[in-house]
Amino acid sequence: MAHLILPGLVDVHTHLRVPGGEHKEDFTTGTAAALAGGVTTVLAMPNTTPPLTTPAVMADTLHKAQRSILCDVGLFAGASPEKIQQLPALAPFAVALKIYLNDTFGPLRVEDLPTLRACFERWPRTKLIAMHAEGQSVAVGLGLAASYNRPVHFCHISRRDEIELIAAAKQQGLPVTCEVTPHHLFMTEADAARLGPLGDMRPRLATQADVDALWAHLNTTVDCIATDHAPHTLAEKQSDSSPPGVIGLETSLPLMLTAVKQGRLSLERLVELMATNPRRIFNLPDQPDTRIEIDSEAEYELTNEALHSKCGWTPFAGMKVTGRVRRVILRQVEVFKDGRVMALPGSGRLLSELRKGDSNDG
Repeated sequence: MAHLILPGLVDVHTHLRVPGGEHKEDFTTGTAAALAGGVTTVLAMPNTTPPLTTPAVMADTLHKAQRSILCDVGLFAGASPEKIQQLPALAPFAVALKIYLNDTFGPLRVEDLPTLRACFERWPRTKLIAMHAEGQSVAVGLGLAASYNRPVHFCHISRRDEIELIAAAKQQGLPVTCEVTPHHLFMTEADAARLGPLGDMRPRLATQADVDALWAHLNTTVDCIATDHAPHTLAEKQSDSSPPGVIGLETSLPLMLTAVKQGRLSLERLVELMATNPRRIFNLPDQPDTRIEIDSEAEYELTNEALHSKCGWTPFAGMKVTGRVRRVILRQVEVFKDGRVMALPGSGRLLSELRKGDSNDG
């Protein structure tokens, strides 16, 4: 067995489904899945029920997290036209603001220019703005980044035209970053047809040419690997109104380690994409005395049965990978070992607590 030591990973794009979706994931099961995947810090999205658009909802959600989380967690605030005046009061609770310019599972889509302008004018410049932007909406986000001269992070970029546009923006010096997901790196529209509703997510799976473009930019334009972990039960996915989304916290690292084994990227680049860059971009605190231990030669098949996520299925079931997480040490404490989560609920830390010294002035 070949031992590999990596820092604790960061996933800046997850859906932990609290509040309102606890039947398919909650803070305990979601952070258990994170630890099983070598992830010691997760950032959770705001399109919950109700959404994280007011200080009251955010404070209540943080209180629930404080009792339940197994690793470190930060929450995004959500941009909502109806609640836009509350952004300055919401900011101290959140690690970043999420703006949905395209289809989302929930009520947070922003389609009007006044709301977009208000987000960039009212959200503190000390905290990042992240966007769900597809197609032409990427150009809108780039224009806002240029107009207001402030950083913008683009979530789950999936198309060649999008990644090439971001590459051009970076060459011009715009303060933009982007992430890609493992499902957009390892699956195409052919997999979507094979999987049916289990292969439906937003953005949808793309062509092989799009996938090839993401890989071509992985060592240059792409800043982060993020899972967009979005659990739904099998019953929901197989219903007449199947919601989009797939999970990824437990499969992301094995897939990327397999790519390292295949020579598609270096181990150093993997660490940048999954640990170093996410912390830098989102200004996240370090985790001292934290590491993950990996058997880099373990070859095995991803299965639904091995998952810790409450939803219990993955579109990658049956795929062969190389590299298994054996142990996770978080602040000197063994929290995961050989398939068993050992952390206690409430032992994780909230990033809002760790960032109390941040300035929240605009």
